This record gives sequence, C-alpha cells and structure tokens, in this order.
Amino acid sequence: MQQKIRFQIEGMTCQACASRIEKVLNKKDFVESAGVNFASEEAQVTFDDSKTSAADIAKIIEKTGYGAKEKTEDALPQPEETMHVSWRLWLLLAINIPFLIGMAGMMIGKHDWMIPPVWQFALASVVQLWLAVPFYKSAWASIKGGLANMDVLVTIGTVSIYLYSVYMLFFSPHAAHGMAHVYFEAGVMVIGFVSLGKFLEHRTKKSSLNSLGLLLKLTPTQVNVQRNGEWKQLPIDQVQIGDLIRANHGERIAADGIIESGSGWADESHLTGESNPEEKKAGGKVLAGALMTEGSVVYRATQLGSQTLLGDMMNALSEAQGSKAPIARVADKAAAVFVPAVVGIALLTFIATWLVKGDWTVALMHAVAVLVIACPCALGLATPAAIMVGMGKAVKHGIWFKDAAAMEEAAHVDAVVLDKTGTLTEGRPQVAAVYCVPDSGFDEDALYRIAAAVEQNAAHPLARAIVSAAQTRSLEIPAAQNAQTVVGAGIAAEVEGVGLVKAGKAEFAELTLPKFSDGIWEIASVVAVSVNGKPIGAFALADALKADTAEAVGRLKKHNIDVYIMSGDNQGTVEYVAKQLGIAHAFGNMSPRDKAAEVQKLKAAGKTVAMVGDGINDAPALAAANVSFAMKGGADVAEHTASATLMQHSVNQLTDALLVSQATLKNIKQNLFFAFFYNILGIPLAALGFLNPVIAGAAMAASSVSVLSNALRLKRVKID
Repeated sequence: MQQKIRFQIEGMTCQACASRIEKVLNKKDFVESAGVNFASEEAQVTFDDSKTSAADIAKIIEKTGYGAKEKTEDALPQPEETMHVSWRLWLLLAINIPFLIGMAGMMIGKHDWMIPPVWQFALASVVQLWLAVPFYKSAWASIKGGLANMDVLVTIGTVSIYLYSVYMLFFSPHAAHGMAHVYFEAGVMVIGFVSLGKFLEHRTKKSSLNSLGLLLKLTPTQVNVQRNGEWKQLPIDQVQIGDLIRANHGERIAADGIIESGSGWADESHLTGESNPEEKKAGGKVLAGALMTEGSVVYRATQLGSQTLLGDMMNALSEAQGSKAPIARVADKAAAVFVPAVVGIALLTFIATWLVKGDWTVALMHAVAVLVIACPCALGLATPAAIMVGMGKAVKHGIWFKDAAAMEEAAHVDAVVLDKTGTLTEGRPQVAAVYCVPDSGFDEDALYRIAAAVEQNAAHPLARAIVSAAQTRSLEIPAAQNAQTVVGAGIAAEVEGVGLVKAGKAEFAELTLPKFSDGIWEIASVVAVSVNGKPIGAFALADALKADTAEAVGRLKKHNIDVYIMSGDNQGTVEYVAKQLGIAHAFGNMSPRDKAAEVQKLKAAGKTVAMVGDGINDAPALAAANVSFAMKGGADVAEHTASATLMQHSVNQLTDALLVSQATLKNIKQNLFFAFFYNILGIPLAALGFLNPVIAGAAMAASSVSVLSNALRLKRVKID
C-alpha cells in the first residue's frame, strides 16, 4: 500500500544536497517518488509500506550524510527556536578583523597594516584546521554520496590558498628573504563570509519565509479551564476534550468547541481571510486561534491540537510549502551538474591563466575565485523561497493550496468556470416577489401565514424559505393538521380556521399566473397557494447573488480572465444571473458529465481552466480542470478532488488565489533570472581576474540572501 511521509532534513548546505538525497531515494524500487525542498529543509516520500518502513527510509537518508526526523500529522508543527550566532561564528568573525584591517590598508597603500606573515599563518591555521572542519565533513559526505555540493567548492578553494601560502612562507626560495607572497587572508575571509552568509540564509529561511511561526502564536499557552467546579489557569497541553474553557475579551480561543454560555464577537480572519468579526452566542461554534474582540464566552472543547481547523491548516500549509513546483526542475537540473562544471571551469582557468600570464600564483587566485563565486544555493532557493512566502500569503487570504504545483498552475489560469448555486449565489432561495389573486379576500400577510402553516410540515428548501420569511415578518403562524405530501407537486393540510390549503406547483394549486412585467417570475421557482380549491396567490423564490459576486467577476475580467457559468439549473435562470453579472458564457441544464466535458473542450481550445464548485455534482468538472477550487464546508468529495480550498464561500477569494499565484510565479522567475545571471556574469569575471577570492566569497554569500530578500517582497505585494 502506498504511504506518504515527510521528514525534516538536517545538514543540507545547498540545492546539490537536496538533489543528492532525491537521487538516492528515487533509485529505490520501493519508493514511488521523493522530493526534497532545500528552503523548507523537508523531504516528502511516497513509498510501498509493504516493502519498507519510515524508519528504514530515515536510515537511508542518514547514510547519505544528513539527519532525518519524521514529521507526523498528529502533532502540530513546532515553533522554531530563536537563532543565535554560534561561538564558532563569533570566533571566526573575530579572526577576520585583523585581516579586514590589513586589506583596507593595502587598498590605500598602507601595507604595514597587515599583520606579520607568521601571525597570518597562525590565525589561518586555526580557521583551516579547526573552524572550517564542518565544511570538510560536508564536502566529504557529499563526494561519498556521488554528488558535489557548495562546500566542495569552498573546501577546494580555501585549502588550495592555505597550502600555497604555507609553501610560499616556509619552503619557497623567497621565504628566506622575507619576500614571500602569501594569501592567508583570502582563505580566512572566504570561510568567514560564506559562514556568515549561511547563518543569514538559515535564519531567514526559519524566521521570515515560513508563516507557521505566526500561526503557532495564535494558540494561547495558558487557558482558564473549569476543573471540579473551580476555574484554574492551566497549560494548553493539559486541556482535554470535553473541558469547559473561558475566553474573555482580548484572549484567543484555545480549541474548536461549542459555546455553553456567554456571548461576544470573535475575529476568525486567521482562517477565513475575512477581517469582519463573527457574533458568538450559546450553541454556536468557536475555532482555535480566534480572537475575542468583544464579550466573554465559556465553551466546551471538541477538538484539540492538530485536530482543530487551525491545526489542519498548519499541517496543510507545512506540507504544501514542502512540496516542489514544476518550475523548480529548471534549478534542479542545473544544480545536478553545477559543481562538477564549476570545478572543470576552475581547472581550465588555472591552465589558461598560467599559459597566458606565465605566473601560477595569479592562475591559482583566478581559479580559486571561480570556485568561490559559484553559488548553487541561489539556484536552489529561487523557487522554494518564493513558494513558501506565496503559500503563507495565500493562507492569510483564506486560501489553502494543496501543493506548489497547484499554485504554479493557478498562475497560468485564463478561464474560470463557476457553478451557480452556492458559488455565485447564496445557495438559499429567498422570496423575491409575491402575487395575491385580486378579490380573493387574502392580503399579503394572510398569504404568508397560510402558506407557512402548511410549509412548516415540509423539508424542501423552498418551504423553509417561505416559513423563514413569515417569521421575519413576526406573523403568527396557525396550526396545520393532516399534512400530506404529493411527490413532485406540493403539500396539502387542514389549517385551523381556514380550511384545506394546498401549496406547490401552479397546477397543483389550480392557479394560472398572469403575465408579469417583472422578469423575476420567468426565472424563479414558483410556489402557488389555494384555499378550499380556490387559488389565492403565489410566491416567486430566487437564489440571491452573494454580496461580493459582481465585484469578483469584475476583478476577473479586469485581469483578462474569461468567466463561464455552468449550472444544473434551467437555462433561463442561468442566463438571468449571467446578465446581472455581465458574463457572456452561460450554460444551464448541465449534468456533472456535461460540465466535465465542457471543461475538456475549453482545455482543448488552449485555455488553462480553473473550476470552482462546492457540490458532489461539481467533482467531475473539478477533476477535469487544470486547477480547481472547492468551498470549505461543501461536499467532502469536492474538497478532496480540488487543488485548493477557499475558506470563504466567495468568488472574490478565488480571484485573490489567482493573483497571489501570479505574483508568486513572477517572483520565482525573478529569482531564477538573478541566480542564473549572477553565475553567468560572476564566473567569467572571476576567471578573467576581475574578482579576487575575498570579493567572490562575499558576493557568493550575498547572492543567497538577495534571493531570499526578493522572495520576502511577496509579503508586501498588493492584491487588487
């Protein structure tokens, strides 16, 4: 049986490391697929659990030289520890200071600022023989695994500089005269800059790219729980299902639950993306992470931790951020051959420079600069960094993408197919117009009272709408007896003080409707009413458009996205709704198979199609579309089939999803361009001697941080 599992990977230093783990895992016959995300430091593996286990896969990863810790769905993602500068990095930076001063002096002609060669040797030896050991271990593990990572380049370059300088200081003919040219500062400063760059890169990945830390802060650490009739302050991990918990004004809800007492308003924007507070009162639901903006409630916990909607969202976000977008294959392919190619270029640079310049010292410096300037990290971070930020931004708008591939595909959408009921409309029929037969002796209020008396015995949505409308008018609804339902026609009952009342289709109540000037009667569902065989009136019931539907359709059209309505309702009703919204393509009387077939036609015509729906009948079309969106709380099969879930039943949120995806893909392309441009420009400059190893090391460290900084710009992108 196929099983999917996730591991947190420790020890990766660049994309080549991620590629190596993927290569090793994908060679195993019991692994269906394996993907490793360098930015999130996570591996996702689908395997046959009849042939192996999660523990065995972890051991395989560990044999490649990395740590692997299984991530379970039952536990919430853990908050990242605050990253501090290690003593090793502090010591390394301290050793760099005298070399920095010396180099600054040489730039202005003050060569005596540089410390004596013997002291340079002593400090460089501390760095190369001790502080640089992690680079050597990583490089050796990488080579043993059959691939070469960034640390291989750094190791070859800095060791070459160190050994050359040692030779020149102690063994060259110039050493006895104190005229040896040494470059200890280059090796020390390369190790220093690269280490600092790694720290900044790692801190950014852990603290800024990922939105999980912010979500974790939404759950309180201490809560007021009732135990043995007394209220006690307890840690959140001691709360049990069934406990009564109190949340006052300004406090956050700790668990999903049902309100037992109290009332107030709660902000649930962390889940829905909608900042308007929701009213909460006895019998209603509360969701973990919600902020009580007003009032106080006592609720009974029904779900805790990862079982809450917040926990489900956090695990979904964690998994989605750890997945890989198809565009990442560009960087993966480049990273797989990058380091060997750079070593080859460095070797050619050394030979060519030696032949041209006749100075193997200059040749060595050029070759080392080539090794150090090359940066597979920027390539590896280009796609996943943007995906992580984009996913977090989508979640803030109430959009849950299942994986990075869905987000990338959504960025290409140029046609949107919308179901009508529950997507464009409220999904709840309402009384849109009322007709009273002249001289029947019954006015509008009487018509409501009599119809509601009969319809309160029915479960049909139209019946509930009439009863609700009568209650809204505060009308007293009389009792009805001997109710009988005629399937496909209506319902009849004896109403106290009135007689035999029928409510249903026009022919069932023997009513012939006149011609109306109001077009609503042509597209609405009609419920006619008769008393003792004489028609007295009728109701036109229609499904009202959602408040933001027109705005959402306008936004889609503004961004050159074609909009289609496909509904099972009659063609007249669908066309009426389409006319209200300015939608040119409207299809009614469509079966689930018809919807899926029409989506396939659009795809065949070259469209990238997004389908939105919330019902079981939408599932085939959702599966047929390039990317699909289901409404949270709709049919389970629709949510399971869809590529993403919208927490609000709003087409506006769909538009947000498409625009966030477009912004994310644009950011990915910018990152990839920068990463490729950096290497395409930097390597030739280093080979020609325009960059020394120190500058190359600083530039290499800055390249990764630049890619991460560009990805973080996504947080500030406006979605309109």
